[in-house]
Formats: sequence, C-alpha cells, structure tokens
Amino acid sequence: MKKSVAKKPGGGPSPTIEAVFEAYPQPVKSKLLALRRLIFDTAKATKGVGPLQEALKWGQPSYLTAESKSGSTIRIDQVKAEAGQYAVYFHCQTDLVETFRELYPELRYGGNRSILLDAGEKLPEAALRHCVALALTYHARKRKAANRHA
Repeated sequence: MKKSVAKKPGGGPSPTIEAVFEAYPQPVKSKLLALRRLIFDTAKATKGVGPLQEALKWGQPSYLTAESKSGSTIRIDQVKAEAGQYAVYFHCQTDLVETFRELYPELRYGGNRSILLDAGEKLPEAALRHCVALALTYHARKRKAANRHA
C-alpha cells in the first residue's frame, strides 16, 4: 500500500494529490473537489476529530484522523466502470455502510463499502455530512461503547 502524505505549507493539497484531482474528467472532478471540501468542513465542525491528514491510498484521495485516531479512513474516487459516477469509500469491515443504509435508504450503495453518486445529480449534502461525521468518529464511538460495557 503506497501512501503519500499531503501537507504543503499553506494547507492546500500536495502536488501529488492535486495531480490526481486534475486527472479526473469534468464534471466528476468538480464533484470530487466539492466532496473533499465537505469532508474537511465536517471534520472541523465535528467534536473530537481534529485535523485530517490527506493522503493517497490505492491511488485514491484519502482522509485519515491520524492525530486523534477518532475515525475510519474515508476515500473518494470516480467509479471507473461507470462514466459520470463517483463514490465515497469506507472500510468494509466496519458497520458504517450498514448504518448509512438504515439512516438514508434513498442513497445508492456499493456493497458494504461505498456510497455511489452521480456527477449529473446534486450532492446529497446533509446526508453525506452526517455519514462523513459518523465515519470520522467511528473509533471514538466504539471505544466509548467498550468502556461503558467494561
């Protein structure tokens, strides 16, 4: 697993990550950039998350709670098999997507690992903010539940 840490002075994406975003076709590129902003904004607004680390995992822009260790990694990418489609990927060995399915049955899902989106449609912002916040606090919630049962 190749990982490149993305921190450049001024807080913008590293040239490596910028190049990945630049390579996406429009309108997928603008949707992924909007999704990226949503992830960072949600992290800032969610208690206990702290700063996000942006990196490439499997060639995909990925968002990690490296400092607080509060959450599960979130990845975003185009769906290569379907033009105009993109997705938010979550760790498949969590119950995150199962939880999202219960909360937001109107969203489309890719198995137990992703929320599928269409570049031709409006970003379901409120639902995605909630899902992203749940992912970014996944480990913190699990630890809290374990401590309650201990």
